Amino acid sequence: MDIAGDESVHNQYGVFLGLDVGKTDHHAVALDPAGKRLHDAALPNTEAGLRKLFDKLGRHGRILAVVDQPASIGALPVAVARACGHQIAYLPGLVMRRLADLHPGTAKTDARDAYVIADAARTLPHTLRRVDAGDDTLAELEMLVGYDDDLAGEVTRISNRIRGLLTQIHPPLERVLGPKVQHPAVLEALSRCGGPAGLRKAGRAKLAEIVKPRAPRMGVRLVEQIFTALDAQTVVVPGTIAAETILPKLADSLGELLKQRDQVAGQVEETLDAHPLAEVLISMPGVGVRTAARILLEVGDVAAFPTSGHLAAYAGLAPVTRRSGTSIRGEHPPKSGNKQLKRAFFLSAFAALADPASRAYYDRKVRHEALHDRVEVRDHHLFAVAVAK
Repeated sequence: MDIAGDESVHNQYGVFLGLDVGKTDHHAVALDPAGKRLHDAALPNTEAGLRKLFDKLGRHGRILAVVDQPASIGALPVAVARACGHQIAYLPGLVMRRLADLHPGTAKTDARDAYVIADAARTLPHTLRRVDAGDDTLAELEMLVGYDDDLAGEVTRISNRIRGLLTQIHPPLERVLGPKVQHPAVLEALSRCGGPAGLRKAGRAKLAEIVKPRAPRMGVRLVEQIFTALDAQTVVVPGTIAAETILPKLADSLGELLKQRDQVAGQVEETLDAHPLAEVLISMPGVGVRTAARILLEVGDVAAFPTSGHLAAYAGLAPVTRRSGTSIRGEHPPKSGNKQLKRAFFLSAFAALADPASRAYYDRKVRHEALHDRVEVRDHHLFAVAVAK
């Protein structure tokens, strides 16, 4: 996206303000259209300090303020700039690092970074990205998705802890419960009965009464699998008694975390509805609420990508051709790209296989690749035979 794709609009700015944002203080460098420094000093991360700076620089003309990150620690400067009626943009980190290499000196300081940002705003407007008011939705999503990521990490940690305890004291039981450890029926059984001794003490009838309301289809089968596993081990491993008291607490914690994730997912869905691209994303096979939110957060301003190929390259999904001289060594998956976005696309692609049309497309591609490989092997074989002769 060009913050001033129209050169005449860009020429209307009298001040190009670069802000290297920080937690407690920013560094601000302001340049006029000729490159003369109008301001170069540290700036407290407060509304009063930001407004004072904007008022001071406003005497020199229209302000274009540019930050190196528009969210988290850069959120307040963005909000204050908007409130003061100034244009706001941001310079992506990768672009900033490349531009920094073009400036003399090797020191990495806030003042130098702020100057690089301001100079890029003055001379290279095409490198800037727009910060739209519509990004308010993305800011809300980022907060919710970040919290959901934290919850997901805790869910994984406690799930692994439960599986680790079961593996230590009763491996056969872990092989039954471990893969289903996040299922409500398994959590309820562990919460109310504890470990192997508690499950055996409860008996088949009581255990069926516990799990069937939460697993109507697999309840009976699950109970039989549990008791088959219990019968497979007669010795009591040291630590089992302590595990019997720990497992219910872990199961309760895991259940509560899963409930919180469900609640956050509902909030994410409500927030997502406010974004104009949400409906399009959700309509795609394999894209759910969480995946759609992640894609929107990582892509940001869609106008920054002229074609789908540019977006694929940004995500690290476009194949890279390796060429040396006149020899082409083939195309390979790139190692670069936005890893979070690439992961979201991969997950959605695998989930889309449940859709009949997507599955048919995938199968067709697999058959085509298999045919291509067979033809390639045949050609290599014929070439080897010709060489041998």
